[in-house]
Amino acid sequence: MELSIIFVNWNSFDQLRESLRTVFATLVAIEYEVIVVDNASSAGDAARVQAEFCGVKLIASTKNLGFAGANNLGVEHARGKYLLFLNPDTLVLGNAIAGMLEAMKAVGGAGIVGCKLLNSDGSVQTSCVQRFPTIWNQLLDMEYLRRRWPNWKFWGIAPLFNSCPQPVEVEVVSGACLLIDRDSFEQAGGFSREYFMYAEDVDLCYQVRKLGRKAYYIGSASVLHHGGGASREGRGKAWVAIMQRQAILRFYRRTRGAAYAGTFRLAMACNAMVRLVLLAIMLPFGKLAADKGVLYSTPEKWFGVLKWALGLDRRILRLRQGA
Repeated sequence: MELSIIFVNWNSFDQLRESLRTVFATLVAIEYEVIVVDNASSAGDAARVQAEFCGVKLIASTKNLGFAGANNLGVEHARGKYLLFLNPDTLVLGNAIAGMLEAMKAVGGAGIVGCKLLNSDGSVQTSCVQRFPTIWNQLLDMEYLRRRWPNWKFWGIAPLFNSCPQPVEVEVVSGACLLIDRDSFEQAGGFSREYFMYAEDVDLCYQVRKLGRKAYYIGSASVLHHGGGASREGRGKAWVAIMQRQAILRFYRRTRGAAYAGTFRLAMACNAMVRLVLLAIMLPFGKLAADKGVLYSTPEKWFGVLKWALGLDRRILRLRQGA
């Protein structure tokens, strides 16, 4: 078996159905298998997958293992030499998967390959490649700034806007569509179970780089990624923002130590307060701010981030105790 394509599903069957259809429609000359790990969906998704896609290998987990744990479970049942982790809210365009696989085989030292992710409106998703997180690039994490100065090395997203036909080395590839050879995945220890959601792709890219292998981006392959999915619908944008920062905090603790992680939390508290002040000042110009993306979301989000940074979010405290 050359390729194993692994989906993790949680109450996203309608999107998963469309994604599976694009996989089956675009892959013709590759020996592959498709594995769906259902993360204890409450809407009967596992039964629906089984009923509509008899060729899919279904693994129905009795509890929600998170993104990392569920993908690792999928790999345990996979037979492919290469592993493609694909979100259920994606649509494969053209020969994207075949192009990624070809690049993986052609580039010496490649451990991970990613492609161009597109938003629902067809625009480039600037988060599909990035640099490893630092306090500074997290403080200035604004879509407006990334699009205004895409070639700034600070972001690591220049390949997204350059028409280079060859694979380009990057630091981080999004886990929404990430191809890795099985040997690299296993030597890196798989996805770390320390992450429930978010930043597990960053950590995997980091561990693979430590092995002396590299991540590459191929701009000629494109996948539509609607983004958000069940996490935003179920919890809201503030919760997503908090979980993203909590995951980055964990990454810092694992890779840079407690002092750096503590500085990051303090920096996020200051950042949230500044954003809230700016939101108050810009209130009369709300439409302009929204159009430009200057303030990057709502007061609710930044109040949530501030509470998290100050250690006042009880939901995060409960998660830590559960962990």
